[in-house]
Amino acid sequence: MRTLRTFDPWKDFGSLQERINRLFDDTLRGTAEGDEDLMRGAWAPAVDIHDTGEGFVVTADLPGVKKEDIVIDLKDGTLTIKGEKKFEEKVPKENYIRIERSYGRFVRSFSLPNNVDAEKIKATFNNGILDLQIPKKEEAKPKQITIDVK
Repeated sequence: MRTLRTFDPWKDFGSLQERINRLFDDTLRGTAEGDEDLMRGAWAPAVDIHDTGEGFVVTADLPGVKKEDIVIDLKDGTLTIKGEKKFEEKVPKENYIRIERSYGRFVRSFSLPNNVDAEKIKATFNNGILDLQIPKKEEAKPKQITIDVK
């Protein structure tokens, strides 16, 4: 007598889900052995950039970063924002159950167009928000020509 086996489409679903979770965990954690920055939760701050017509504004979210831990550099048309969000041990490490906030060094670099006036860039830092005002050179700004009606 033959036994009929029924097809169960959900049978391997659990192991598939485990493999997918492992794939995402490895990707988010970093698969390179010895990559200490990724294992410590190195991060890249979120940045918005927009054109005002008069110049560009770069806004970066840097919560928990101190002003003295931020360096802004402009070299060969590349704007670089770098710094470090330090982990302050207010609680002994062995008492933590979970650490999800990111800490460590960060670097963000952006190519700027040739029409920026590097000498007039201004930076402000308030409540964890870094704002860079990057004006365009005078000749690069759009000009409107008025038409005289006769």
